[in-house]
Amino acid sequence: MATWIQHIINGLMQGTVYGLVAMGFTIFFGVMNVIKFSHGDVFTFGAFGGLVAVWMADAIGLPIWCQLLLGFTVAILLASVLGALISRVLILPLRNAPPLNMLLMTMMVGTAIRESIRLFFPNGSNPQRFPSLLPAGGYEFLGAHVRLDGMLLICGGVGSIALVYLIINRTRFGLAMRAVAEDLETASMMGINFERIAPLTFALGSMTAGFAGIMYGIYYSEVSYNMGLLLSVIGFSAAIVGGLGNIWGAILGGYLFAALQTLVVAATPSLSEYKNVIGFAIMIILITWRPTGLLAERTSERV
Repeated sequence: MATWIQHIINGLMQGTVYGLVAMGFTIFFGVMNVIKFSHGDVFTFGAFGGLVAVWMADAIGLPIWCQLLLGFTVAILLASVLGALISRVLILPLRNAPPLNMLLMTMMVGTAIRESIRLFFPNGSNPQRFPSLLPAGGYEFLGAHVRLDGMLLICGGVGSIALVYLIINRTRFGLAMRAVAEDLETASMMGINFERIAPLTFALGSMTAGFAGIMYGIYYSEVSYNMGLLLSVIGFSAAIVGGLGNIWGAILGGYLFAALQTLVVAATPSLSEYKNVIGFAIMIILITWRPTGLLAERTSERV
């Protein structure tokens, strides 16, 4: 029982990270019909930016809570600025180009970001240790040791998901973003500036990647230049399975993939090395069964 509880907690942490990454894919696709495969590398960029901020804060003697706050702030800001820059410089000029051109461009941007970290970050080819910024203790629950830092990060991740949902559904910017996603021509006639909304939308989607990136680093105590590759594929798969364009579908897909990984590790430890293979195999079956996703976006036909 204790082992299962520990696996469930790890699964919740992974699911939160996957859900945040999948939300970004859904936001990008919903507004501009863009599949941004550099999203995982923006995740990595935010994590490394947060790591540098923590190192600098520690070097000048700031307390741990200031290092934590600065790390999250820098990671989120760097990721959002990079996302907005990609949108303004590369996505908008190519929005009328064939979809394949856009897809290849985002893949090349992601490769450029990843290789820049590997080449220019000190010792960037090797994993970097992330300092411990949260309390290292925990408590016993039904015989399992529950890490306090893990629970705090899960709560923070769920809170960030809720915040993004509120921004999309309860603010004027969110209303404009949803209007553009529904009908760009009509939204433009109503005075919504698409050239302004698009970079802000990409900044919002990239913020989720920055937050997830530093969460990942704190929880697993290390970051690496290529960690965004697999997370990008998992996040995109989660968004597809949940229903591309549906925020709740993306979150559901993220937690579902984490649950599949956790089930493989907990039920058959001998197959733990194959958890990603089994997880993707089941996701393929789900996509074949429900091509529009488990929570397909509702659409209406205009007559």
